[in-house]
Amino acid sequence: MGETGASGIAPGAGTGGGARASASTQFAFASVTTLFFAWGFITSLIDPLVAAVKGIFSLSDFEAQMSASAFFIAYGVMSLPAAALLARRKSVTTVLIALVTMIAGCMLMLLAANLAIYGLVLLGLFILASGITILQVAANPLAAALGRPDRSHFRLTLSQAFNSLGTFIGPYLGALLFLKGVEIKEGEQLDGAVRAAALIGIDAAFLWIAVLIGLLVLFIWFARRLITKAMPVTAEEGAQRSVFALFAEAASSRWALLGGGAIFLYVGAEVAIGSQMALFLNSEGVLGIPLEQAGKMVSLYWGGAMVGRLIGSGLLTRVPAAALLASFAGAACALCLFVAVIGGSAAGYAALCIGLFNSIMFPVIFTLTLERSSASKEATSGFLCFAIVGGAAVPLLVGLVSGATSYATAFIVPAACYVLLVGFGLAARRASPLRSGDAGSAAGH
Repeated sequence: MGETGASGIAPGAGTGGGARASASTQFAFASVTTLFFAWGFITSLIDPLVAAVKGIFSLSDFEAQMSASAFFIAYGVMSLPAAALLARRKSVTTVLIALVTMIAGCMLMLLAANLAIYGLVLLGLFILASGITILQVAANPLAAALGRPDRSHFRLTLSQAFNSLGTFIGPYLGALLFLKGVEIKEGEQLDGAVRAAALIGIDAAFLWIAVLIGLLVLFIWFARRLITKAMPVTAEEGAQRSVFALFAEAASSRWALLGGGAIFLYVGAEVAIGSQMALFLNSEGVLGIPLEQAGKMVSLYWGGAMVGRLIGSGLLTRVPAAALLASFAGAACALCLFVAVIGGSAAGYAALCIGLFNSIMFPVIFTLTLERSSASKEATSGFLCFAIVGGAAVPLLVGLVSGATSYATAFIVPAACYVLLVGFGLAARRASPLRSGDAGSAAGH
């Protein structure tokens, strides 16, 4: 009867063989989960970095926000090519390519810090984010595939929890390294010693990140056979399709386009708020605290997203996903309007609470779109990752508004994004799903 007996159990799946296979799969999954923490940590360093480069290079708000844009524009450029790369290479090979690309980005950041050239900072961030984009495209399906199919949602959610842990720790350590003694006042330049210390902090941070990614490369390299062996055969199969074919298929689906727009708005709002949060809390009339302390408090914004994801996971077992998305987007919009209209110290704490309601938006938008899109899961998923480029566009707009008015008034921009997300949630609630069970493809953000 071939390789399986009447019971349907493969050879070696008995007590000893099954235990060994289970241990190998668990180790492979743990190896991949470290990658989720790494890219969450690195991504959240952008928030204190925006505040630091504003002072170091005497930039306007718009120019400082170009740091966030240089990072997130990589998603627009690299997501679909990364999907094509994954189709041609095995998952582990693609992960290794991603990690080496990230090291190259870190090396450019070291050069930028030593030469004090802002253009090199932007290039280094773009290359670093290109590696992270490739890593996300490869690691998400890999985490979902390493184990029993009926527990793929649990595994990906657990991996995303480690991603959230990285985003919680990153801003605190970044503020400690980048913002020591940094205070930004209009028309004044940083003291030479403070500027040098901030550049040394950036140099040290990205040097350590490069070293740690190098260790991850070695770890994944030596574990590559174990990871590949633990994967089901179908996880490495799939037709090789061009970037243009994937994009064209996604663009033919109304719901893929709507979901892409929603991801664009959500990521844009989340990044814009986080990247200006330290400067906002530092400003007079809000909390007026030192910039380093304000930068550390940004961790509470991302920590709220971590807590909200845990709470939201429970709520999603009782509340329809579309309704919960509309409710959370409405709450985030209300908080943004409170910040813009009321102001004061209460506005500072209200702004930090927005992270709590951001929590479930990305995975819920992702899965609602996958369920309703007439395009294939691969094309839709690749297009949704491409839409993360919203993190490059919306922060620039917020920087323009804050430069012309104030940090508080600039919250009108993300408020508008959340209003449109309420509309997306209500529309999704009225539309019937075409498919179900695709949550395992949702990326972490």
